[in-house]
Amino acid sequence: MKRSPYYILTLLLCLFCIVNSYSQTSKKIDYTSDRTLKDENKYPGAIILSKVTNQVYFIHEGIEIWCDQAIHYDEANFFKAYGNVRMQQGDTVTMQSKYAEYNGTTQFAFASGNVKMSRPLSSIETDTLFFDRVKQQAYYRSGGTVRDTASVLTSKIGRYYLDQDKYSFLSNVKVTNPKYVINSQQLDFYSDSGYAYLYGPTTIVSETSTVYCERGFYDTRGDVGYFVKNSKINYENRVLEGDSLYFNRSKSFASGTNNIKVTDTLNHSLITGHYAEVYREKDSVFITKRAVAATLQDNDSIFIHSDTIMITGKPENRIVRGFYNVRLFKSDISGKSDSIYLNQKEGITKLINVNRDAVSSAGKKRNPIIWSGNNQMTGDTIHILNNPVTEKLDSLKVFYDAFLIQKDSIEGYNQVKGKELTGLFVENELQQVDIIKNTETIYFSRNEEQELIGINKTLSSSIKILFENKEIRDIYYYKQIDGTMTPPEEFPENARELPGFNWRGDEQLLQKSDLFKGQEPPKLVKIKGIPLPEEQANFFDENDSERPLLNENSRLSPDDLIDTKVDSLGVPIKEVDSLQLEKRKLLEKKKKPTKNNSKP
Repeated sequence: MKRSPYYILTLLLCLFCIVNSYSQTSKKIDYTSDRTLKDENKYPGAIILSKVTNQVYFIHEGIEIWCDQAIHYDEANFFKAYGNVRMQQGDTVTMQSKYAEYNGTTQFAFASGNVKMSRPLSSIETDTLFFDRVKQQAYYRSGGTVRDTASVLTSKIGRYYLDQDKYSFLSNVKVTNPKYVINSQQLDFYSDSGYAYLYGPTTIVSETSTVYCERGFYDTRGDVGYFVKNSKINYENRVLEGDSLYFNRSKSFASGTNNIKVTDTLNHSLITGHYAEVYREKDSVFITKRAVAATLQDNDSIFIHSDTIMITGKPENRIVRGFYNVRLFKSDISGKSDSIYLNQKEGITKLINVNRDAVSSAGKKRNPIIWSGNNQMTGDTIHILNNPVTEKLDSLKVFYDAFLIQKDSIEGYNQVKGKELTGLFVENELQQVDIIKNTETIYFSRNEEQELIGINKTLSSSIKILFENKEIRDIYYYKQIDGTMTPPEEFPENARELPGFNWRGDEQLLQKSDLFKGQEPPKLVKIKGIPLPEEQANFFDENDSERPLLNENSRLSPDDLIDTKVDSLGVPIKEVDSLQLEKRKLLEKKKKPTKNNSKP
């Protein structure tokens, strides 16, 4: 039967592969030795190689080994090496130890006793090390130390992937750098770049900061990090938390994205938002996207919301600034303005009108505004003062175009306007208001039965108003008084508002949630995650009967190649199944069909 050329070519290729494979697996270990002995009683089937002047030398498939003495099993293609052992693979891998053995058939090596494997940028030091040349992987499980150009890394278990120049550390992982110390449950480290991927509970501690995360990335040479799970950065008296955190040690800078919290542990304040920047050396915080600053005052919190909030200064002299669309809320006072300035040391809060020409959609001027009970106060600038020691409200001042409006209990509005206004608080409640310079009032006068008996419109140089239970109790007029009480029916409706009247009671903040009233929630950016580590197969391939790693003359037994719950010193190995369990849960969640909630 005639065979096609393709059939013949395929057959030749198969034969070539078989021959080539056979030649590779059957290639013998070459050696040279100053002295060669045999002791069939003690070492049947083996020869004893010893150093006289030169060390015993082996070479096999690109690996060279030197030692002082060796037991070589030529038929088994296997040897044991003793004393000043050194292995060299190419010009990139060197391993030193007191003892080693090598199986030429499986290219599997084992070393013990002060083992050190060196690479151009890193080295491993351990008590026992397994080296699989076929996989190009090294492994220890009795504790090891990796020395990098910038750091020292220790762990109970470690695996090194030579092709990727990557280390995978498990159990009691510690990275020691002159500037910081990392402790982690699991860590992947790339020696060529110095990049570390952190998994499980991890801390990065230095003199100036402490970082915590359960999944993150850290550039050990550039001192830059990125953390994405349960992350927080503690800068001495400030703690930054968020869905995603960025950290730059050299610039003393950190930033956060989505669900941000910055806690001031000394001044008992909290800032929230969806993007923040923290500068440690400048002692400043910048936060935006639904930004809110909350500060504890007299066992009550004052909340400030604006487009952007900045906090600067040392703890004893913190300054809070808010820019644009400012809203302020406290249980007994609230307000709005273009911007706000708060000095915690001096106990002063300033509501400032940045754009004095700004008007509402109705064409009315949008001055800063304060509400206290039913009282509305507006002006070009408003200062609220509190006692820095007791933290109680002390007074407020309204500068330029001061206007106080109180909604009458039944109809109309009591109004007072002038150049400047000063209000005094007692136990955080407005008790007295003084208005000076060209004052005008409209006051609805009622009897004890709350019947309207007249409307009083008065001009004077200054006015004093006393309050009781947040209502006007008495009004005193001083100097150049010009006014009369007019019966309600004789007082025209169109004259019942003073020039500049602008009642904004529908804007009053009555509860904390009103800080965001009428505002659309911000659109949060998508966080770039850090994938879970790949689930590692056992280092020792127990099921590969065609490629048994050990020779029968090995110091090790097959039981030594089983990944047990204890290391080679008998110490229990901490499980890290929580990471893999999380990965499996994510995969199962993706497989579950989504419910169709749409109505027919």
